[in-house]
Amino acid sequence: MKMRLSQGWLVAALACSAMSIALPARAGMFDDEEARRAIIDLRDKSTAFQATAAQRIDQNSRAVQDLQNQVEQLRSEVARLRGDNEVLQNDVQTLQKQVKDYYKDLNDRVARFEPQKVSVEGQEGMAQPAEKDTYDAALKQFRDGDFKGAGSAFSGFIQKYPQSPYTPLAQFWLGNALYAQRDYKGSTTVLQNMVQAYPTHAKVPDAMIAIANNQAESGQKAAARRTLEQVVSRYAGTTSAKAATERLKTLK
Repeated sequence: MKMRLSQGWLVAALACSAMSIALPARAGMFDDEEARRAIIDLRDKSTAFQATAAQRIDQNSRAVQDLQNQVEQLRSEVARLRGDNEVLQNDVQTLQKQVKDYYKDLNDRVARFEPQKVSVEGQEGMAQPAEKDTYDAALKQFRDGDFKGAGSAFSGFIQKYPQSPYTPLAQFWLGNALYAQRDYKGSTTVLQNMVQAYPTHAKVPDAMIAIANNQAESGQKAAARRTLEQVVSRYAGTTSAKAATERLKTLK
């Protein structure tokens, strides 16, 4: 009996021992499987992540490339706009210069026809540009010895520009042109009108001497002498007074 109990205990002990050995082995096999699955899962996740990351990198690269292309396009557009702006600025400057030149030319043309303030032999007044040209043309005729043509030109000037500052001179030279044509009476009338209308004019003393010459040529020597004496007394010390004095010496 005692032998059987010992054998049974021994068998039980061996069975427990075998179970204790088998359990760790099976537990070890279970841990390896889970680890393998975990590794596979991690590998799959890593692969998926890498694929996703690569896709995102590719997308970002394309986006960056697109942005770079857009930046280059914008740079090109900015450069083109700058070029266009420079062209426009040059065009504006050219146009402004053309407008400025146009108005200057226009003002110059208008000024040729607008009266301007002038001073002629101390006689101030407004004169049209054409007045001087007409006067100068008549005076040239006189100096060239065309007394008849000069007389007509000065007479026409006086009628056309009665208020001109050149009118006193035109009357003076008209009187001299008539004298040269031996029209002493007409010359005297013109010169006396000039002296009366412009008593302070610089040519008045010379006009009076011309009147005296008309009077002398007409046989009015006494009147001529009185006229010359007036010049000497009124304009003493002047060239005209000296000329009147010399003329008195020759007047007999």
